[in-house]
Amino acid sequence: MRTDFVFVDDLVPGIRWDAKYATWDNFTGKPVDGYLANRIVGTRALCAALTRARRHAESLGFGLLLWDGYRPQRAVDHFLRWSREPEDGRTKQDHYPNIGRAEMFEKGYVASKSGHSRGSTVDLTLYHLDTGELARMGGGHDLMDPFSHHGAAGIAPAETRNRRHLRVVMERSGFIRYDQEWWHYTLRNEPYPDTYFDFPITAAWEQAA
Repeated sequence: MRTDFVFVDDLVPGIRWDAKYATWDNFTGKPVDGYLANRIVGTRALCAALTRARRHAESLGFGLLLWDGYRPQRAVDHFLRWSREPEDGRTKQDHYPNIGRAEMFEKGYVASKSGHSRGSTVDLTLYHLDTGELARMGGGHDLMDPFSHHGAAGIAPAETRNRRHLRVVMERSGFIRYDQEWWHYTLRNEPYPDTYFDFPITAAWEQAA
């Protein structure tokens, strides 16, 4: 692994994670190329900002749960290949109920060059510290639909408040939101704004060089 990239949980104590693309629980329906371990990786600058965000969230009674961080370019290429395959319907209802696979790229939900591959973007949500339960946000990770946009109509008041809590926590900690996905934030002063990395995420540091 490159020296400026680390496992986020090593530098941000108390953070939870579920690396969706290392599992079968994602819009492709299977583990994605480059995700060989269920860990979240990011730059040291990202971790410093997430530490601030975790402390702010804690003051509101929340913890942070990460779904994705650094994303190898080979994973993005995997998404592109998958988008050209025939529809099998296995994940459509949960992740893209009202669009076709190719429209994910046209509508900006998936990019052929992802900010995640620069190492300072995260997908995340809040959970309640007292119960451990995820905060209600009105739709889950990678629901590619206008319902996931910031300011979307039809969101319950509690869900609206929780989205606002997450947005305030992240923006005050140095992140910029992505308007089409309530879970997606990029570090404002990211260290590699023009570099798209492609090393795999593995359980052992020496295997990820």
